[in-house]
Amino acid sequence: MLIGSHVDQADPLAEAAERQAEVVQFFLGDPQGWKKPVPRDDAETLRASDIQIFIHAPYVINVASPNNRIRVPSRRLLLQQAQAAAAIGASGLIVHGGHVTKDTDLSVGFDNWRKAFQYGVEQGGFDVPILIENTAGGDRACSRHFDDIARLWDAVGEFNPGFCLDTCHAHAGGEDLSTAVDRLKAITGRIDLVHANDSRDTFNSGRDRHANLGAGNIDPVIIADIISAVGGPAVVETPGDAQSQAADIALIRKLTTR
Repeated sequence: MLIGSHVDQADPLAEAAERQAEVVQFFLGDPQGWKKPVPRDDAETLRASDIQIFIHAPYVINVASPNNRIRVPSRRLLLQQAQAAAAIGASGLIVHGGHVTKDTDLSVGFDNWRKAFQYGVEQGGFDVPILIENTAGGDRACSRHFDDIARLWDAVGEFNPGFCLDTCHAHAGGEDLSTAVDRLKAITGRIDLVHANDSRDTFNSGRDRHANLGAGNIDPVIIADIISAVGGPAVVETPGDAQSQAADIALIRKLTTR
């Protein structure tokens, strides 16, 4: 199992070394921006590295949206991000499941996801696995509740998407972590990455606020057991500096080998 963290995009390999991380995740630009990612000067170095790389798509992407001024550029940016991730040898592109507006049935969002994958295929393919991540809150979210994730997979399963399980999001979203891996694998067939995060908030709060392992409301043993059941890789997206994240990584390694 490879354990690491989300890091700054400027020099991810140096960040990995500082944390003793075996895998890193980072953004390719502004996480709140719509700009196409630019080629990285260190692309060859990243491709040749032993560090496994995942890219997180910008938060603004919402391919489920019924608003075509959001949905259409989201599809385009998702494809651009995937192609840029492939250029640096990334193992996958993580993207949030998105949401629809309060007066829109969730089935519209699931159908829009299917159209996003169709668009990618029509444009020549994404080149890396698209890993849909479960989210913490929102009554109109496409990937908060596992029952809705099942409906999403009914719509997009033919495109063989991957899945990223965020422990904080599942806890805050009201899903039982003790059975999460088995239930998700029954739906998606795979879990490609674990976001190993504690939660500052209580079960089913709907709030996406990460905490360092052992500092929140999730037993770190449960998080470690999830990682073991999945078989890795896992990254922490926890607060603090490199030292804080290194401590989270070390705790995971200790608990997964107990």
